[in-house]
Amino acid sequence: MASIDDDKKAAAVAAVAEVRDGMLVGLGTGSTAAFAIQALGERVAEGLQMHAVVTSEASGKLARELGIEILDFATIAHVDLTIDGADEIDSRCFAIKGAGGAMLREKIVAAASARMVVIADGSKRVDRIGAAKLPVEVLPFAIAYVMRVLTDMKAAPTIRDNYRTDQGNLVIDCHFANLDDPRATAATLAAIPGILGHGLFLDEVDAAYIATNGVVTRLERMGASD
Repeated sequence: MASIDDDKKAAAVAAVAEVRDGMLVGLGTGSTAAFAIQALGERVAEGLQMHAVVTSEASGKLARELGIEILDFATIAHVDLTIDGADEIDSRCFAIKGAGGAMLREKIVAAASARMVVIADGSKRVDRIGAAKLPVEVLPFAIAYVMRVLTDMKAAPTIRDNYRTDQGNLVIDCHFANLDDPRATAATLAAIPGILGHGLFLDEVDAAYIATNGVVTRLERMGASD
């Protein structure tokens, strides 16, 4: 039986097969995304010509070590393909992301991308997203206010201990008892002053490569809007 890391690697290799010469690729953050960066580094070593932008300092460091040329995203308006992990993903290609704390940068890069694919081991595939903690990135100036609002929303918020994002912001992890309407929750969070981003990815993910016991399946978005 394949281990979780084996499945992460298998999903990553399948997703990286989408990369073609000349592409500008967005690289996500976290343990699963690291497998994609490693697989992409192997293809670059074999002669693949491409550039990348990264969603975190950690991903940038790994990519450079593997010979992947990194561009400054601040100068980039369009990305061809982004490959990233997820904490949960369902059949609608709705995902929760942010365990690695980079969800704000990840969402910006995803928004700039013509296509975004998620890679995951089978444990991340769920019937409906909502069990995983939902992270939000918060301006430190607003932390007490945002905590009060999230508590009033019954989000069971907790400030992530000893953690700052690459932007120097704080992360609050929320656990909603009910996430039946993720679009409404996303809209509410986006409207709270002081919240800079959140981990609900409802329109960004175009496809997912999910590996279970070494077998990779591809899930393509079917235009779900609920």
